[in-house]
Amino acid sequence: MGFLIALILIVLVILIANIKIVPQANAYIVERLGAYYQTWDTGLHVKIPFIDRIAKKVSLKEQVVDFPPQPVITKDNVSVSINTVTYFQVTDPKLLAYGIERPMMAIENLTATTLRNIVGSLELDETLTSRDHINVEMRAILDEATDAWGIKINRVELKDIDPPREIQDAMERQMKAEREKREQILRAEGEKKAVILNAEGEKESAILRAEAKKQAAIREAEGQAEAIIKVQTAVAEGIKRINEANPSQAYLTMKSLESFEKAADGKATKIIIPSEIQGIAGLASGLKEIVTEK
Repeated sequence: MGFLIALILIVLVILIANIKIVPQANAYIVERLGAYYQTWDTGLHVKIPFIDRIAKKVSLKEQVVDFPPQPVITKDNVSVSINTVTYFQVTDPKLLAYGIERPMMAIENLTATTLRNIVGSLELDETLTSRDHINVEMRAILDEATDAWGIKINRVELKDIDPPREIQDAMERQMKAEREKREQILRAEGEKKAVILNAEGEKESAILRAEAKKQAAIREAEGQAEAIIKVQTAVAEGIKRINEANPSQAYLTMKSLESFEKAADGKATKIIIPSEIQGIAGLASGLKEIVTEK
């Protein structure tokens, strides 16, 4: 009785031990009697004791591998150190399990050789400025090569490109000289624009001053003309009223004498007096003498 209970317990333990749950984003490679049997996906599975065995557990998640720097010689014989980052994902667990041994080392070596082939056809300046081109070309080559291993290369990125120290110093000096050159060009362009703006400002100021003088002269001339017109209008109006009043000859003669009196204020050296006024002047002198004798 005790033996039977022990046997039952042993069977239960063996059955429980052979119940396997495959987690999400994982796959198990199962072999039966040493040969590939099937691939278990996510879920509950039971294997036959002592006959089936789980040969390999494979993660189906995207993985990232940062490979150490690799020495690479460019087309212009400059040795640079480049390290890469590779993003990959297992698409066929069976091919990964049986297609290659140590797949990570294989991907690392393949990445290094591909990188040397690509960078070896580029000069240093092209290598530094063509990262996207190198990334795309490397991804295409690696993806094609790893397809037989059940691996898909999603991305390849050049993380660092380190030229020799003397090359870095020369590049820094070149960049410094280039920055100084751009600074001088910008300063010269700024001074040029400032001179142009000052000249344009002076030009506009001179134009405005000339325009102001012109307007002032026009307004002054218009004022003088308006004053003359008003004076002449007043004179004409006075003459008109005098004519309308029908003045006597004596009044006109007296006004003429007043005008000649103003004209002969000591400044004129010769004055021509009409004969009509001369007669009146003689008459006035005679009357003055008669009054004096009395």
